[in-house]
Amino acid sequence: MLANIPDFNRIEKLHRAASPSEDAYNLIHCHCVVIATISWMLARHQNKLLAFKQLNLNNDFADFADFENLADKSQADVEQIMLRQMSKINEDLKNRCDLAKSCLKKLIDTNPLELPKVSGGIAPKAYVDEYAAFAGGLLHDIGTYFVLAKDGSKTADGKLEFDGPNYILHGLRGYNYLIDNGFSEDIAQFARNHTGVGLTREQVALQNLPLPAGDYIPRTVEQEIVMVADKYNSKSIPPRFLTVDTYRRKAARFGEENAKRWMCLVSKYGRPSVCKLADFFGLKVD
Repeated sequence: MLANIPDFNRIEKLHRAASPSEDAYNLIHCHCVVIATISWMLARHQNKLLAFKQLNLNNDFADFADFENLADKSQADVEQIMLRQMSKINEDLKNRCDLAKSCLKKLIDTNPLELPKVSGGIAPKAYVDEYAAFAGGLLHDIGTYFVLAKDGSKTADGKLEFDGPNYILHGLRGYNYLIDNGFSEDIAQFARNHTGVGLTREQVALQNLPLPAGDYIPRTVEQEIVMVADKYNSKSIPPRFLTVDTYRRKAARFGEENAKRWMCLVSKYGRPSVCKLADFFGLKVD
C-alpha cells in the first residue's frame, strides 16, 4: 500500500491551478476522470479475482468458475464478499477501497458499482491499492498542461493544440510539477511512467526521443494499471475511446513486440467494456 497519497480535493485543485484555460481544463481533466474511472475498475476487478481465488483455495466455494455466475446475479454480494476477504488480510487497504469508491462517486456522480464490468484477467499475487490507482489516474496527465502549443486562452484566440514534437515530455514535466508541489516520489511516478506500454532506456535511444536517458516504465502494479487504462481513451479533439484492437494497431507502429506487450497486459488485467464506457461518458469509439 502506497503512503502519502494526496487527498482527492487537493488533486482537483491542482488541475485548476495548472490549467491555462477552461478549454484546456475540460479536455485534460475530463481525460483524467475517464482514466481514473477505468483505473479503479481494473484495480477493483483485480481484487475481486484475488478474493475469489483465495476463497476457492480455502474451499469456501465449490467451484471458482462460479465467481462469474455470482457476479452476474448479485454485484452487491460480490462486493461484500470481496471486502470481507480483503479485511482479513489488511483492514487499512479495505478502507482505502471504500475511500476510492466514495471519491469516484463524487467525481462521476454515479454509483461506481453501476459501471460496466471488466471481463477476463488474472488474479494478482497481492491486493491492489484501489485509491492509489484512482488518484494516479487523476494525476497521470497533469503534465499535458505544459505541452500545449496553443492553450485555449484568449491570447491563443481560444484555440487548443498540443505541441506535437514535445508532447513526449508531458510525463516528465508532470513528474517535475508534482515533485515541485510537494507530492511524493511514488505519486509523481504515475506521471513519469505511463507513456505507451512503458519506455525502456533502449527505446528512448533508438527512437531518438527528447528525454533524459532512463527507463520510463511502471514500478508498481497501480502504476501499470494506470498506464493500461490510459490506452483506452485519447485526448484528441474531440476525445474518443479506443478498443483493444485499435490500440494494438497503434502499438504495432513501434514494433510487433510493443503490440505483444499490450496484449499481454490486456490478458493480465482484463477488458473493460469500451463501448458501454463511451456511452456513459458521451464519447465516440475509434
